[in-house]
Amino acid sequence: MLSADSVPSPAGLQGPAPARLRRLRVALGTWVAIEATADSDAIAAGAIEAAFAAVSEVERCMHPEREGSDIARIHSAPPRVQTPIHASTWEVLSLAQRLSGLTAGVFDPCLPQRPGRLKDLELSGAPAGSAPWAVRRAPLMLDLGGIAKGYAIDCAIAALRAGACQAGAVNAGGDLRLFGGRRETLLLRHRDRSYQPLVLQDAALAVSDLDEPRRPPGHRGYYVRTGAAGAGRRWAAVLAPDAMTADALTKCVLLCSAACAGRTVAALGGRDITPGGGAQQ
Repeated sequence: MLSADSVPSPAGLQGPAPARLRRLRVALGTWVAIEATADSDAIAAGAIEAAFAAVSEVERCMHPEREGSDIARIHSAPPRVQTPIHASTWEVLSLAQRLSGLTAGVFDPCLPQRPGRLKDLELSGAPAGSAPWAVRRAPLMLDLGGIAKGYAIDCAIAALRAGACQAGAVNAGGDLRLFGGRRETLLLRHRDRSYQPLVLQDAALAVSDLDEPRRPPGHRGYYVRTGAAGAGRRWAAVLAPDAMTADALTKCVLLCSAACAGRTVAALGGRDITPGGGAQQ
């Protein structure tokens, strides 16, 4: 996915032009770019800092190996003992379990080093004033990878909105989400290495490439158990209302049969836009 150009918002509004700031930092095992449009540089800068803090919080909770993270504590907890987890971790694991059910277990972020699979993880009910928890019924090792990255993008977008930004964008290693009328023209790659333009606005786009040599060390659980792509694809692009859903659905498009992927994408309100790759949803 390549960014071709940015399309400015319509002109003609009275008063001074809004301030637009962009910051680039390393996070989530990749480069994260956050852009904010607000009434002043100070407002935009403050919102960007809050957005990066939100990204760091997701990484702190969901890193698979960092001591004290929710995921590391689930790994080390005794079987059938409740492990308190953050509401954000519960939300990501809940979506993963839903996708696992929709794909008959093909979508599974558990690594093969341990025998447990996502079906061996029990979650509390939806958080409603009480701390959520997780219980593993078998030894397992989670690597939420891209789905956690997508969730971090969504949290960053929420921070920009809460910080009085009028528009913004968050881009993290192949996952991109825009809001507030922000538009960007992208180029989507075809199998023959040609490209087609795509205008993205108020939506999220995720791409996933099985042949990408620079893929972060995360994302392992989705691929290593299944080997090749189930639908014969090596690259996928999906649009969705939020980045967590878009990223998760790219794995379904790559690893599931075309029929299963189509049903799953439709169930979560996404759209498979992989050039030359099956039916559009």
